[in-house]
Amino acid sequence: MQLHESNPAPNSRRVHIFMDEKDVEISRVNVDLRAGENLTPEFKAMNPMGRIPVLELDNGRFIAESVAICRYLEELHPSPRLFGNTPESKATIEMWNRRAENNFMMSVAMAFRNISGIFKDREEISAEWGAISARVAADLVPVFDEQLSRNEFLAGDEFSIADITFLVAYEFAGRVQVEVPELPNIDRWLADMKTRSSYSAR
Repeated sequence: MQLHESNPAPNSRRVHIFMDEKDVEISRVNVDLRAGENLTPEFKAMNPMGRIPVLELDNGRFIAESVAICRYLEELHPSPRLFGNTPESKATIEMWNRRAENNFMMSVAMAFRNISGIFKDREEISAEWGAISARVAADLVPVFDEQLSRNEFLAGDEFSIADITFLVAYEFAGRVQVEVPELPNIDRWLADMKTRSSYSAR
């Protein structure tokens, strides 16, 4: 297998952390996003959406989308379970992972793309929408802090894909123009995340 990715893009980092938690090694191929290598016909033959990462399987097929790649790796390497063990834990992890991705991470990404204008040569941008997205992302942070006030990890008592998603999104927000509030329960959780060996995965 080969992982076509771009370091330190958040979705690539999400897969890196997941792989480290599973103690899985996969050959990697760097894709230069700024140079537009993800928009070439060769790359779009792997993923017509033109996004990274993409997992190239030994049978010549491709799996795109970082969570889909993680689910595939979970099936190949079921321990430790990062998508849950019981019907309730699976549903709870899915719920918080979707909240972290569809609400917070997406807003951070929209702020980054529209404020920085890094890809303005290939997509329409709006500074106004970027500013709105940054505010939306910042306003969501207390929701996650409240959840962490009652739980060791984002989806309960066990580390999961939801923690990985929120971690890469929260750190990404800190690198772009999103002023996230510093809150005590997130600070405690983040300190715990930094003690995990997978935190250093790149």
